[in-house]
Amino acid sequence: MPDTSRLVIGVAGRIGSGKTEVARYLEQECGFQYLRYSLVLAEWCKTHPDAKAQLQQVGWNVMSGEGQRELNRRLIGQIQHGRDCVVDGLRHPIDFESLKNGFASRFFLIYIDTPAEIRFQRLRERYKSYADFVAADSHPVESNIELIVSLASAVLPGTLPMQEIDAEMHGLVESFRTAEAL
Repeated sequence: MPDTSRLVIGVAGRIGSGKTEVARYLEQECGFQYLRYSLVLAEWCKTHPDAKAQLQQVGWNVMSGEGQRELNRRLIGQIQHGRDCVVDGLRHPIDFESLKNGFASRFFLIYIDTPAEIRFQRLRERYKSYADFVAADSHPVESNIELIVSLASAVLPGTLPMQEIDAEMHGLVESFRTAEAL
């Protein structure tokens, strides 16, 4: 039976889109518990969470090896009872399905849509060249992200200044608290 006692918001988008900024806003300004798929994956597979290339490969191994449901089981197991939660980094329709099945009308997905050029500028320190960025952004583990855009309760442009995103998030949280997911 789904848990409908708390609000769970998933945040999805391509690498460098601003997912973590939005999720951290919900943690810091709204008191949400913060969980991140990559941290749960790193803990499960005993990989360093800052080793992005290695983490992408581990993520792909989990995703392609039918381990995505187990990853979701582990993540959902970390959601604290009675507390709103934001989940950073949904990458697959199974992620959406697992959270929707677990939290029913109290689960909402926000997708951050940001052009590649802006995402690359945000990640210049991580990727030496645009070609390196494109290679990471094209990794197979990133290939299912576009499949969940249509499942989003809201799509935010990642080009908005953080002050406007904050205002948008405040409005979305209020509407999510009073509405049921589509």
